[in-house]
Amino acid sequence: MTSTLISRDGSTWVPEYLTAIDGKICIGCGRCFKVCSREVMHLYGVDDAGEILGACDGGDGDFDGELNRMIMVVDHAGRCIGCGACGRVCPKNCQTHVAADQIAA
Repeated sequence: MTSTLISRDGSTWVPEYLTAIDGKICIGCGRCFKVCSREVMHLYGVDDAGEILGACDGGDGDFDGELNRMIMVVDHAGRCIGCGACGRVCPKNCQTHVAADQIAA
């Protein structure tokens, strides 16, 4: 399998896949989620101790008052197409992207 692709104008392109988001840096703004057409990541709740509570569904009753903040979590990495849109909109630069030729199939 080749990791270098050819765009419509004939130029080469190597996808860089989202592999992780640093939960200590992420502010949970949701910008990356909004630009991702593949639903690669979702907002998760975090408690005061820094433990991830689970996916947020947007309701006010999430996690029985234990919710301290929200962060984005990569929960479907295999859906990523390597477009890089999420990394371009992230204000905290908390994402890790890896070139396709560096990821085992």
